Amino acid sequence: MSPLRSSYDVVIVGGAMIGASVAWWLTRTSDASVLVIERDPTYTFASTSHTNSCIRQQFSNPLNVQISQFGVRFIKDFAGFMGARDAPKLTLQSFGYLYLAADPAFASALKEAQALQAGLGAGTRHMMADEIAADYPFYNLDDIIAGNHNTRDEGYFDGGTMFDWFRKRARAQGAEFAGAEVAGIGRAGDRVTDVTLSDGTTVTCGTVVNASGPRASITARMAGLDIPVEPRKRYTFIFDAADPLGRDLPLTIDPSGVHVRSDGRYYMAGCKPDDDQPVAVDDFTEDHSLWEDKVWPAVANRVPAFERAKLIQSWVGHYAFNTLDQNAIVGPHDEVPNFIFVNGFSGHGLQQAPAMGRAVAEWITTGTYQTLDMRPLGFDRIRSNCRLTEQAII
Repeated sequence: MSPLRSSYDVVIVGGAMIGASVAWWLTRTSDASVLVIERDPTYTFASTSHTNSCIRQQFSNPLNVQISQFGVRFIKDFAGFMGARDAPKLTLQSFGYLYLAADPAFASALKEAQALQAGLGAGTRHMMADEIAADYPFYNLDDIIAGNHNTRDEGYFDGGTMFDWFRKRARAQGAEFAGAEVAGIGRAGDRVTDVTLSDGTTVTCGTVVNASGPRASITARMAGLDIPVEPRKRYTFIFDAADPLGRDLPLTIDPSGVHVRSDGRYYMAGCKPDDDQPVAVDDFTEDHSLWEDKVWPAVANRVPAFERAKLIQSWVGHYAFNTLDQNAIVGPHDEVPNFIFVNGFSGHGLQQAPAMGRAVAEWITTGTYQTLDMRPLGFDRIRSNCRLTEQAII
């Protein structure tokens, strides 16, 4: 679908989960004319389509905890937020995340993070190895000192349905979605002025929102701007176990860097490649040795019942990796204030999408953040090369 108008209040570049959330919040809370431009309307290679669809409160930065706490509220009252009689109920499978520490330094960091999370209302427990063994006797904990676990409001949800409804309701509220590629962004001094599509169509606009996922730097450069976001490969493996556990497996973050959890009747494991370098935006080539050489040995060591495992499916997705601090970049550019970033989620985008869409809509419509103050995630820290500390990066 091509744009129906020659001018819009807001043009959103990127129509996957983040862009769709911004469009939905904007059209829900204002009468702004909104155009969403998505280069791949099938979303075949979008990070949204490759997500593991989980949410957690186990972060070490209080703002990240609060962002996910709103995400939980949104999931639990999804139909109420959508405001549609036929909106589905979303279920959060709260099997929780379990971070395992094999050295004293990380065990201490987990204990500190637990105190912060609990102070914000999260249900995280700091557990010694014998306590973990009592609750989950199937783990091999010979090398483990301690761990953090939370079974309240933390686990898996149906991100695909959330995404579908963001788009559906945004359209119903007046947003337009165009399947096209952006070829250029016009700029006059300290303002972006228009967006040109690959077929030569140009639309003028009052604001541009960069919601381009792993392509965020490409979009920013079209406006003469730069952000430290690049595509990084992340692997997912679905496997069957000859000796299933008979109960949910928490999303277990192993000291090896491999994580594994229940996924219906199967199990899901994931990791980054050993050589974690930026890749081309269209590079989804798999390294098939990772399963045999890294992932299966790690999960079989941690859960001996997985010694007999059969790989069912695997895929590669891209993190929109913020090389500065692996946290989101949200809000206006300091020199081009009508160019808005919502980028660099480094694997947290799906769970943070409800809060981020709301925040961007608030900024565009009022010039301030009305609910959560996202200024610590703003572009100023990129300019000053000042990292926002977050230790809980997977």
